[in-house]
Amino acid sequence: MSQRTNKFWSRTTTPLTINPLPSTNLGTDSQPIFFSLVIPTYQERHNIHKVVKILTQHLNEFIPSQYELIVVDDNSPDRTWEVAQSLMAEYPQLQVIRREQERGLSSAVIRGWQVAKGTILGVIDGDLQHPPEILTKLLQAITQGADLAVASRHVDGGGVSSWSMIRRVLSRGAQILGLILLPGVLGRVSDPMSGYFIIRRPCIAGVTLNPVGYKILLEVIARGNISKIAEVGYVFCERQEGESKVTWKQYIEYLQHLIRLRLTKKVNVQISFPLAKFLRFGLVGLSGVFVDMTILYLLSDPNSLALPLIGSKIIAGEIAIVNNFFWNDAWTFADVSSQQQELHQRLKRFWKFNLICLAGLGLNVLVLNLVFNWIIPNRYIANLIAIAVTTIWNFWVNLKLSWRVTDVK
Repeated sequence: MSQRTNKFWSRTTTPLTINPLPSTNLGTDSQPIFFSLVIPTYQERHNIHKVVKILTQHLNEFIPSQYELIVVDDNSPDRTWEVAQSLMAEYPQLQVIRREQERGLSSAVIRGWQVAKGTILGVIDGDLQHPPEILTKLLQAITQGADLAVASRHVDGGGVSSWSMIRRVLSRGAQILGLILLPGVLGRVSDPMSGYFIIRRPCIAGVTLNPVGYKILLEVIARGNISKIAEVGYVFCERQEGESKVTWKQYIEYLQHLIRLRLTKKVNVQISFPLAKFLRFGLVGLSGVFVDMTILYLLSDPNSLALPLIGSKIIAGEIAIVNNFFWNDAWTFADVSSQQQELHQRLKRFWKFNLICLAGLGLNVLVLNLVFNWIIPNRYIANLIAIAVTTIWNFWVNLKLSWRVTDVK
């Protein structure tokens, strides 16, 4: 089996397109099976046996004889591919592909899908940071009608085990940047940087994918024909063996990918906008407008304290942010906050909300000055316009980041 798949990869210029029907390049047995799971690897010699063993145990219980595991290795110097090939006699559902020319996690996943026979396609890391037991929940979501099932760190039951503050900030910053550049893509899931998901084959069949770096889920959502998305919470575990492959290069590639998708015309965009929450958020915002205007008047009006406009605006905006947080936490997003009532959870939400709104405040101040100095020389009208411009920003980013379950014991 490994010789057949290795021969297939001699054509590295083949487009990254998934066939509508299962490939017939794997021999006489070309009948489709239910599920094909790709495991992209590089330098995972010490993990691959554990991964294959655990995945086999779970899948044998859930869909016996109706799955295949496809290891796609980028010619690892530690000969991961060789260890994986040695397991094929013990695990008949296992295939191994050794890529000698192409490199990259995303393209490795697609190459695995190209030879897969499954009507459902999936991907999981080969380093045990993605808990295999979540796989059955993802499959259940698909059988219940989802087109795409994503393992998420940011829904109920999800989290990270022991990330540093720097890594948390970088991860969240990358997500916020994505929401700005591609709200219709990243806004559809809570964890768009997840590398653990499964999808129905027809949703991406016949589509030429062009991913950059590690984040293939962005490409799948942007270019695929996906209607219903389900999310399953999981805790991202620390690596047990080997070294992490996350470097600054991956963040640069992520930015390149966002820009490429933004400039691409043929991107499928579907947004499910929570109108009811937005209306509640807007009403809370009106209370914040009253607080903001009142404080701004008291601080900046010539007949009052007559403080500088910019300083007055910053103080007024921060007081309004505190007001809005308490109302949003108790009413707008009560479905989430009611499940996170401990003090440290509330403080975490407050700091997220505050930072996001402070970023919005910066935008607000910029718009205020532009309008006041160049369009309408009235501080109150200019302030109302600035507030309107930043309302959707504050709602959307807080919806995706602030009121999410991320703290898991």
